[in-house]
Amino acid sequence: MNIRQKIAQFAQYQRTMRELNALDARQLNDLGITKGDIKNIARGGAVR
Repeated sequence: MNIRQKIAQFAQYQRTMRELNALDARQLNDLGITKGDIKNIARGGAVR
């Protein structure tokens, strides 16, 4: 993976973190996730 891909991957991680952290607990619950799941999901490690 080259540096350009790493930067794009990190930008996507930050965007996902920002968007999920903006949701309240009720909205997250509607999606079936908790605040504790956000980092794992942003890293792309969500397995469901």
